[in-house]
Amino acid sequence: MAATYKTFMAKPGELEQKWWVVDATDKVVGRLASDIAMILMGKHRPTYTPHVDTGDFVVVINAEKVVFTGNKWENKEYTWYAGYHGLEVETAGKRLQRRPELILHEAVRRMLPKNYLARKMIKKLKIYVGPDHPHQAQQPEPRDAGAK
Repeated sequence: MAATYKTFMAKPGELEQKWWVVDATDKVVGRLASDIAMILMGKHRPTYTPHVDTGDFVVVINAEKVVFTGNKWENKEYTWYAGYHGLEVETAGKRLQRRPELILHEAVRRMLPKNYLARKMIKKLKIYVGPDHPHQAQQPEPRDAGAK
């Protein structure tokens, strides 16, 4: 008689969520965002389950020091609707001066699935300008993300 194998399916609240701290200094935005999205979804674990939030918390420091390749600081544009006719438009360079944490937040948000679970996942992403963050009590471990 052949052995029967069971596929592991995580249940909500069954897995312990860890805290990671990532330094964004001199990291390329897309590579860093894709690594962070994988951690938020839980795909870095062997117990990944698509319909359950198995991801960890991620604290990003030094968000103002991210880099783009090529001429994206001048050419990349962010657009959004502000309630008036037309769209608001802003280059990546202007956004870096105004709200640098939004650059990485939008890149990660757009790499997550488009569903209810993703809205829970993005709340576990904490992005800060500068080297300080208020999550020392959770004892986050350093993690290298966005490496070439």
